[in-house]
Parts: sequence; C-alpha cells; structure tokens
Amino acid sequence: MSDATPSPESATGDSPDFDTLTRDIADVPAVEVITTVAVHLMSAAAVNLGLAEGGEGHKDLDEARKLIHSLAGLMDASATEISSFHAAPLRDGLKSLQLAFREASEVPDETGQGPGEKYTGPVFG
Repeated sequence: MSDATPSPESATGDSPDFDTLTRDIADVPAVEVITTVAVHLMSAAAVNLGLAEGGEGHKDLDEARKLIHSLAGLMDASATEISSFHAAPLRDGLKSLQLAFREASEVPDETGQGPGEKYTGPVFG
C-alpha cells in the first residue's frame, strides 16, 4: 500500500486546467521570475555552504560552487533586464556567498577563479 494521498484531481478524475495554469504563469512579470529563481539559487547555495541552522550536516562545497556559478551567470545575463532596484541586493547576496565559499574552502581558489568570478570578476573581502 502507498502512503501517498491522492490529489483532488485524481480522486475526482479531473485533470488540471492547463489553460488556467498557463495564463497564471503568463501574468507573472519576467523580473519576478528572474528574482525568484535567483533567491532559490542563493538559498540553496547558503545551505550547501553550511550557513543554515544546523548547516554543517548539509555542507557540500561542490554543490555550492555549481549554484553560485549558476547564480552569477543568471545575474550577468539578466543585468540589463532587471532594474538596479532588484539587481543590487542580488549582487550583494552573490558577493556574500562567494566570500563565504572562499572562507569555507580548505584550499581557496586563486583570485578570479572562484565560483561565479568568471562573470563577476575577482571578489575581495
């Protein structure tokens, strides 16, 4: 037996209304989608850097590197698409993650070679 609870759609035999879902997604401004994705990348990177409550158990610098690099690429690609009002705090968060990564690394990357520095340039404390 499964512990999974059937969704209301499967219990009634109805399928989700994809037209409604598509319209809902279409109503979300691009800047909101971009910033939401950036915040998710930041949060995941922070957890993988061990910065969350009880974080040492979740520390994985390889995963953190990938997330930070992806966040930097997203910020670089979207810089002209989102206003500085939205971009400035995201850039600050990115820099904080890059510095936290450098501090967490037993053997720090060369300056300019850390995660995302391909897009942001060298990060100094």
